[in-house]
Amino acid sequence: MSADRAVLEKALERGEEEGGSIEFKERLSRDVHLSDGRMESLAAQLRHRVLSGDGTATYVVGVTDDGGIAGISPAAFSESMDVLSLLAEEAGAHIEDVETWGVGESADRGLVGVATVCEGAVLDVDDDHIVVGTAGHVDHGKSTLVGSLVTGQADDGQGSTRGFLDVQPHEVERGLSADLSYAVYGFSEDGPVHMDNPHRKSDRARIVQEADRLVSFVDTVGHEPWLRTTIRGLVGQRLDYGLLVVAADDGPTKTTREHLGILLAMELPTLVAITKADAVSEERALEVEREVERLLRDVGRTPLLVERYGVESAIEEISDSVVPIVRTSAVTMEGIDTLDDLFEGLPKTISEAREDFRMYIDRSYSVTGVGAVASGTVNSGSVEAGDELLVGPMPDGSFREVEVRSIEMHYHRVDRAKAGRIVGIALKGIKESELERGMVLLPADADPSPVRSFEAEVMVLNHPTRIRDGYEPVVHLETLSEAVVFHPEGGQLLPGDTGTATVEFKFRPYLVEEGQRFVFREGRSKGVGTVTDVHRE
Repeated sequence: MSADRAVLEKALERGEEEGGSIEFKERLSRDVHLSDGRMESLAAQLRHRVLSGDGTATYVVGVTDDGGIAGISPAAFSESMDVLSLLAEEAGAHIEDVETWGVGESADRGLVGVATVCEGAVLDVDDDHIVVGTAGHVDHGKSTLVGSLVTGQADDGQGSTRGFLDVQPHEVERGLSADLSYAVYGFSEDGPVHMDNPHRKSDRARIVQEADRLVSFVDTVGHEPWLRTTIRGLVGQRLDYGLLVVAADDGPTKTTREHLGILLAMELPTLVAITKADAVSEERALEVEREVERLLRDVGRTPLLVERYGVESAIEEISDSVVPIVRTSAVTMEGIDTLDDLFEGLPKTISEAREDFRMYIDRSYSVTGVGAVASGTVNSGSVEAGDELLVGPMPDGSFREVEVRSIEMHYHRVDRAKAGRIVGIALKGIKESELERGMVLLPADADPSPVRSFEAEVMVLNHPTRIRDGYEPVVHLETLSEAVVFHPEGGQLLPGDTGTATVEFKFRPYLVEEGQRFVFREGRSKGVGTVTDVHRE
């Protein structure tokens, strides 16, 4: 059997698995298939196929009417998906998933793809959605706890539920997270809406579709060498709450204190989960609770034991100054119901500071047949498919015009995303290689000015000596992590000092605004700051 024939059979098997009526198309074009009269006819045909397939139809694109291999260029495939999306919208349906295969010789490989079209318009998710960032020492059970929360499944004592979040092979093998992970679950009037298997895209999409209230987790990294990634997760995402994890068998560590300091510096309302309660005696669990209480009081915060004062009190009192504490075990599921009740009742804390759309890019990747995708958390405003945007600044300070091809949230296609949503936005008009972390997406009519330097109020949390003029740390602001040069007013800053400084990017400009908070670090030296003024180019 030829390789191309094997690909086609795989595509057909994929289509049959989706259980819908199957349609073969070589390609779809705007000029031909969206012309007057043709669009209505094709939309009606698509609607018929969806209804005949019990709510699902499968379109195999890149093949002839009799199932022969054709293979089309990435540009033609992308246009075909755009046209199919418009036809589906006209028919009251939406594209749920697309899978592609390359065919032909390596020099001119074409694409064959399977698009699954499902009944129902693309959702406009406009619920009370909160985003929670986890923090804590390595091996204190962050990912395991989140895995049990989103699945409702108990851990086997060996970190089985952690595997739902660690997606890289070396993460699974070593049991250590090395990058940010994302998870979601939700609540309906019947209680928690859990995932059966978070590795299935369709399972995550189902949560978005079924839940009235969503809780998204940004799971950070506890290992010291990846502190930069942890800071990116806590600073670069639009978080409503922090969840600090402390293991009962280990207690608070230096990393615990460091992560708590970052959460508090970002003025983020925080909960503490004491994990692994099943692994210690009651006396040890009480001892760790007291250690956590002392730690919080040492930094000017008031601990609130949820077991003693209740969930309603915790929801009412949580703030920059009050930190609820919950004892948990992912093995026995102790405390999981309490966390469910908290996350179901906690109000959204991020308010709309502005009306216009803004999203700092955290990740970028390329999807065959779709193109460049920018992923991140929407900072403000809302964005819809078809919107024209600006992306930048590029290394030379310019901004590029792009168009929103489609939007996904936890693998579920949505037609609009508003502030606080963690989304992937497919962009037309730019290559993935041109996108960088720290760039920002803005409305097309915005008039952004790149920033090379800014003034800031800074506090030095830790430094072996003193910060002098020319000090070069890395600044973490929104999703950007960039080397800068400090010019402190008065020429120096001592540990514990609060003062002003001019901060200058070393290599390229970014979009920075007054009021944004940041963390800076270099080796064991760390500090926090707030932008007070910017020097626009």
